[in-house]
Amino acid sequence: MPIDPSFLKELDKFRIAIKRRVHSNLKGSRESTATGEGLVFEDYVPYTPGDDIRHIDWNVFARTEKTFIKRMEEEKNSIVHIVLDASSSMNFGNNIKKFEYGAMIGLGFAYMAAKANEKFEFTVFSNKLDFIRAKAGSRGIMGLVEQLNKADIGGKSKLKESLLEYKKNIHSRSIVVIISDFLYDINDIREVLLRYKRSQAYLVQILDPVEKNLKLSGDVILKDLETDTSMQTYISARTREQYRQRLQEHIMRIDDICSHLGAKFISMTTDQPVFDSFYRILFN
Repeated sequence: MPIDPSFLKELDKFRIAIKRRVHSNLKGSRESTATGEGLVFEDYVPYTPGDDIRHIDWNVFARTEKTFIKRMEEEKNSIVHIVLDASSSMNFGNNIKKFEYGAMIGLGFAYMAAKANEKFEFTVFSNKLDFIRAKAGSRGIMGLVEQLNKADIGGKSKLKESLLEYKKNIHSRSIVVIISDFLYDINDIREVLLRYKRSQAYLVQILDPVEKNLKLSGDVILKDLETDTSMQTYISARTREQYRQRLQEHIMRIDDICSHLGAKFISMTTDQPVFDSFYRILFN
C-alpha cells in the first residue's frame, strides 16, 4: 500500500497552533548561551574588563551597586532530524504496515518543519542507516514520499548501533524524532536516549492493533519477521493476559526513561487516524 500524502493538508486545519508550537520547540532547541545580540534574555553575568558596556544593566547596578551584563540567547539554525525504523518488524500490519504509518508521522514532522522554514533530515535504518535526500519546499516533501514508497523494508534492526552512529550528524541542540515499534531491549533504548539528552527527543512508538492486544487464540503459528523463523504455539486467555501485561510494562518503562531524560514518548496503533496521532504528539 503506497503512502498517501493527502493527510498533510489536514495539518493545515490547525496550522497556526502548529506554527506556534513548532516555532517554540525549534527556538528552544537552537538557543545558545553566547553573550550577544540575541532576542531572548538568558541570565546575568558579572562584568569584566573588555565586555561591551552596552550590555550593562544599570537598573541592577542602581539596586546592588554591582555591575552585571545581560546575557542574551543567540539563535542558531536548527535541523529537525527524523529517524524511521525500516526493519522487517515494521513491515507488519493488516490494513496498513507499521512502516507506512510511521512514514506518515515522519512526513508530518518534515512538513511542519518546512512550514516553519526549518531544515529537516529524513533517515531510515535497519541494520544500517540510509539517508534520504529531499529538496526544500513542498516539492521536496513529494519527492520524499516517492523515495519512502520505494524504500527497502527488511533486515534485522540495530537500533542502538544505528542511533549512536546517527548522533555523529548532530552538532547542536536539535529536535530528534525517532519512530519505531521500540520492541527492543530497554537498556539499548536508555543508552540511546542518554546520548540524545541535549536534544529535544520524541520517541514515537508504532504498533499494530493485533500485536498491541494479541487478538489471537488457539493453535497458531507465529513468525519472526526479522529472523524468518516460525513457532507453533497455543494461545490461551492466560497467555494473552500475560503478553498484554508484559507489553504494557515495557511501554511504561520506556515512558519512565523518557520522563527522566527530558524526552517525550508517545505510543499509538495504526488504526488511529494520523491527524489524531499528531494532535497527541503536539498537544498532549
